[in-house]
Amino acid sequence: MTMRLTISFLAAIAVAVLLGVAYVPWLRKIKAGQEIKEIGPNWHKSKAGTPTMGGVLFIAAVTAVVLTLGFPYLKEGDRGALFVLVFSLFYGAIGFLDDYEKLKKKQNLGLSAKAKFFLQLAVAVALLYLLRLEGYLTTSLYVPFWNVTVRLPEWLYFVLAAFIIVGTVNAVNITDGLDGLASSVSIPVFVCYTAIAYCWNAGSLAVFAAGLTGGLFGFLVYNFYPAKCFMGDTGSLFLGGAVCGMAFALDMPLILVPLGIVFIFETLSDIIQVGYFKLTHGKRFFKMAPFHHHLEMGGWLGHKWTEKQIVALFSSISLVFSVVAFFSCIGRYD
Repeated sequence: MTMRLTISFLAAIAVAVLLGVAYVPWLRKIKAGQEIKEIGPNWHKSKAGTPTMGGVLFIAAVTAVVLTLGFPYLKEGDRGALFVLVFSLFYGAIGFLDDYEKLKKKQNLGLSAKAKFFLQLAVAVALLYLLRLEGYLTTSLYVPFWNVTVRLPEWLYFVLAAFIIVGTVNAVNITDGLDGLASSVSIPVFVCYTAIAYCWNAGSLAVFAAGLTGGLFGFLVYNFYPAKCFMGDTGSLFLGGAVCGMAFALDMPLILVPLGIVFIFETLSDIIQVGYFKLTHGKRFFKMAPFHHHLEMGGWLGHKWTEKQIVALFSSISLVFSVVAFFSCIGRYD
């Protein structure tokens, strides 16, 4: 399996990089440029017109890897990777509709919040039902660190699970606000998933995680500062679907707490900002939310962090907590 995972990783890098050679100029040619929020930092306005929907690069890479190098596992009945891939593709499709609406309207407003929520909820429920039907998912909630499981009523588990999925997908989407940020933060997450799936002999899921890790590295060639393209909602929603899809396919959604610590904190900063603004009738807790913008604008310490510094900080935090997450659950099947 080690050789297969290595090839999956390298092949995905190659697919993403080579596809980008033609795809990124094509996006520029059709003027698929990102519109920048007017309320964002002033210096972000220079990014206007940068091609969006670049997430297609890592989506294509991991899809190619799962359907080729992962095929022997699929043929043997190990279809975990296929379920996660299809689930993520549905979220990517929702993101594509959102990106398309933004490009059509020439503004940073796509699908309505209500439409996105119900579409995301429907996909979450469908995945949970499928994983339960295929035996990948139980209603026993595995608790990392303590290495115990807590039996929940089925209805409660599904309500909690749907909330976790929709929340995680949107948390990844919120984090995608700087060049290379969401992809750099996600790489340690999928390295951790690869290691866990490898140790538990979950072959197809290991191929998926290794392939997406490689795809993200390949995408960073075009997305690292200064970005030649953005992943768009097409990429960020696919990525969010993959982050939580892997957790549920491995039947341990609570692993998302340490693994997704950066995504969680970014989302909490948004919630705190909105709540504080309403409670104080116009005052702000952060200079701007989510938190990466607060650092950009010199919040608290007065130092204005560069995009590269923020990406390095957040990806380092993600790396540390991914290591913690790995050791928190590795004894599950000892």
